[in-house]
Amino acid sequence: MGNNNKISELTKIDTELKREMGLFSAVSIIAGIMIGSGIFFIGSFVLQRSNNAPGFAMLVWLAGGVVSLLAGLCYAELGAAMPRSGGAYVYLREAFGPLVGFLQGWTFFWIGASGSIAALAVGLGTYFSNLYPLSPMAIKLFAVAVIIILTVINCLGIKFGSLIQNVFMIGKLIPILIIIALGFALGGEHNPMTVSPGAGTGIAGTFAVALIASLWAYEGWTNLNTVAEEIKNPRKNLPLAMIIAITGVTAVYMLFNYALLKVLPVGVIASNANPGAAAAVKLIGSAGGILVTIGAFLSIFGSCNGCVLAFPRLYYAMAKDGIFFKWFEKIHPEYKTPVPALIASAVVSILLIFTGSFQQLTTMVVFSQWIFYILTICSVFVLRKKYPDMERPYKVWGYPILPILVILVSLFILVNTLITDPRSSLIGLIVPIVGVPVYYVFKNRMNNESNKKKIEA
Repeated sequence: MGNNNKISELTKIDTELKREMGLFSAVSIIAGIMIGSGIFFIGSFVLQRSNNAPGFAMLVWLAGGVVSLLAGLCYAELGAAMPRSGGAYVYLREAFGPLVGFLQGWTFFWIGASGSIAALAVGLGTYFSNLYPLSPMAIKLFAVAVIIILTVINCLGIKFGSLIQNVFMIGKLIPILIIIALGFALGGEHNPMTVSPGAGTGIAGTFAVALIASLWAYEGWTNLNTVAEEIKNPRKNLPLAMIIAITGVTAVYMLFNYALLKVLPVGVIASNANPGAAAAVKLIGSAGGILVTIGAFLSIFGSCNGCVLAFPRLYYAMAKDGIFFKWFEKIHPEYKTPVPALIASAVVSILLIFTGSFQQLTTMVVFSQWIFYILTICSVFVLRKKYPDMERPYKVWGYPILPILVILVSLFILVNTLITDPRSSLIGLIVPIVGVPVYYVFKNRMNNESNKKKIEA
């Protein structure tokens, strides 16, 4: 395929999928996935890892948002130029070859994407247990049921899945905004906004460990690129949605965590698995706890739905290239959704529910995903050189300084995660290593099928 034909194929707007997702739905996909369990669970983890220094923790939350936004701007350039299903898989394939693209999709299939769905479903079951007590096994079975229900919903079309996402996006913001408003208006706690994690503490290492926790709360900003083939006017709406969503979510996280500090003592927030509910109870009584529990349930449900909707498009794109299971490329004739890929994603997510704790799952997901985030950001440089004539409706701000800065920060995060949680991190490394021989199995099969067709012709 000539270079001009290749560019035309990568940048075309026509698709066998349906472009039914407008700007609001695009924002809802990103923000709806990002605002999931993290805003309710992770605040205590960030504070613990900040050695109970509130000012330091707030800087960590801000840094998480800034790092996510800067990386998101790099993805926005790539997605606006190449609005194809698969997102990072497509960019890595074009920049570094099909092996690297395959390893990204392979790792996401077994850990990154499926682990996110599993962790969110378990978080959903945990919050439901606050309303109706469940045993640990019952929580996992509840999580399994959630994944099955959401998979069925998203098999029925991108429009239906997007509608669910929009409704839950609005629903989840109500209790969050109530806590923010009442916390600022009625909160009387005076926690010192200490910006030092304490004497004798390695500031850089402490910051990195706390940042990993906050980055789980920000996970999800890459997923819009995965469904780029179903966005209306992607060259404009994809970058715009990315900027609106990440900036808005950062503001919500900062305000929410500061409101908690105005209502509860630092020690209570750090030791409470659900500080949002504790703050709501203090502000408006027992009804507040119920409100936050329902809000968290809606939030995590919406986030899980967004993941179930987005991730299978990556496996669909890989299958179309002949380097994943062939039946993943099948599209439902009426609903135009990749049903086999959706079902496979659900099966792997359900298997992961029965392995590891919530924190182990989240660390494993963040570590494995940021390996490929770094490579994807590097692909901005490679693709500008490889395809200089490709139309780029949006170009990342501050190029080349901004992408280089994001790469350096991300490498720092990865190294510190490997040091602090080697078990979960090593799993994130082993899976792509195992994927190398698997790739050649798929490649050989594809070559054999191609040779067979030539012989028959």
